[in-house]
Amino acid sequence: MFSLDELEAAAGTVHGVMAPTPQYAWPLLGERAGCEVWVKHENHTPIGAFKLRGGLVYFNELSRCDEPVSGVITATRGNHGQSIALASAQFGLSATILVPHGNSVEKNTSMRAFGAELIEFGVDFDEARVESGRLAQEKGLHLVPSFHPWLVRGVSTYALEFFRAVKDLDRVYVPVGMGSGLCGLIMARDLLGLKTNIVGVVAENAPAYAMSFDAGEVRETNSAATFADGMACRVPSPDALDIICKGAERIVKVSEDEIASAIRAYYSDTHNLAEGAGAASLAALLKERGISGGKKIGVVLSGGNIDAAAFGTVINGGTPELA
Repeated sequence: MFSLDELEAAAGTVHGVMAPTPQYAWPLLGERAGCEVWVKHENHTPIGAFKLRGGLVYFNELSRCDEPVSGVITATRGNHGQSIALASAQFGLSATILVPHGNSVEKNTSMRAFGAELIEFGVDFDEARVESGRLAQEKGLHLVPSFHPWLVRGVSTYALEFFRAVKDLDRVYVPVGMGSGLCGLIMARDLLGLKTNIVGVVAENAPAYAMSFDAGEVRETNSAATFADGMACRVPSPDALDIICKGAERIVKVSEDEIASAIRAYYSDTHNLAEGAGAASLAALLKERGISGGKKIGVVLSGGNIDAAAFGTVINGGTPELA
């Protein structure tokens, strides 16, 4: 998909806007998990999530194309949309973003604050995604997909930072939405010639990628009803699945209660906020505690954009329920 030189160039693009995010080995998490745990803090980007990296590289590449672009459109549950809103503004383009009805109020507010026009459509991400494609044609807007090689190259820069900062990671857990984060880890690992095992994580209530990985081909689901909205995917990307099937060790499913418990663990052990998808990798590590003893494990805290109401429920020992 791209070379190490191209990945290095992408890192230069990203670091022109934001500094590399930190990675820390938190001792209390290590005690909890029974192994050495390194957290890649993608909750420390200017949008509070890893997606910004992809948006910056995507628009940098788009600016080099001959295609005249006056505005862009995309669909999201929040973090991809914040990325597109901020990155498009950096390149002087307007952004229209579709979200499903009932989307995170606070993520919606953030996207508007970065300058995007927000449209609510459909009951879930996949319905909003289909409508964004229709509107792109109707209004003559450039459609930014949820999965694209340029997005993956940008996202891969966090993996490049992580692997170079922490040597000899035995395994890394990463949440799976549309797959760019997992594919980015796989690509960076392979370009650096490492042997680290990479494990994807999905919600039990949104298992499309796990089902597709097991089947070796795309398997759609009828719903993706998880409070971890960054993983609420019903229809996997075939291109992402191809990379994942070749490069991931497996995909682990975690329950809503396990995700909520991991959010509490992050807060108590590190005083960091994690949204549902951001906590999923830690949830999977804790679920597989018995196979990690004595190993050096990485977890990707992919975002910290959790609504106050949901966090209030979690921190008081509960698990958010969907309306």
